[in-house]
Amino acid sequence: MGETRTVFSRGREVAIGLGVYAAYLAVRQVKLRRGARSAAERNAERVVALEERLGIHVEPVLQRALLPRRRLVAVLNVAYVTLNVGLTVGWLMALFRRRDPEFHRLRRAAVLTTLGAQPVFLLFPLAPPRTLDGFVDTIESVSGVSLDRGLVAELYDPIAAMPSIHVAYAFVTAAGLRSAARNPWARRLAPGYPPAVALVVFATANHYVVDAAAGWALARLALRLAGR
Repeated sequence: MGETRTVFSRGREVAIGLGVYAAYLAVRQVKLRRGARSAAERNAERVVALEERLGIHVEPVLQRALLPRRRLVAVLNVAYVTLNVGLTVGWLMALFRRRDPEFHRLRRAAVLTTLGAQPVFLLFPLAPPRTLDGFVDTIESVSGVSLDRGLVAELYDPIAAMPSIHVAYAFVTAAGLRSAARNPWARRLAPGYPPAVALVVFATANHYVVDAAAGWALARLALRLAGR
């Protein structure tokens, strides 16, 4: 059996995680130094125009339907900021602790998903819908937290909506739950997790339908490559 399926090294996994995050931040810095925000805004307008031509620009309608339910929106805000990535990392940690053979495949898929998105982030900077007219930044207006100022803004890439890493991680996590969860209910409910995350990113105006679809495609490719 190959080494990647038998060796569980905490130090190696920490190094991999920090290295992937460093690559993500490096791409962010390159874009911001180049003044890519204006290009990201133009690309956002192009994406909206494309969705309107395709008849799939449903994000504003969905958001308007949910905005009166402020408590629900507040929960969705928390889910967007913390729970999605937290569940992916937490699930990988659980698999690592129990030395599950599926850990290495799913960790590889998560790494491939993140690194695979970086060329698109670099070459096609994309501002999220919350920066456009007709959308509401629910995280700031409802929860009082700005993703574009202060320390929070230094920890993530604000013009990397394409592809949706949130949706991609959700598909990787759901695949892991289906294959390795011990609880039968978790396995049954796993297919509903990616659509739930898509609802969250649309309702909070952080992603478009097309980049959610791109995140899904990226995750499928990453899972296929990780399984080899």
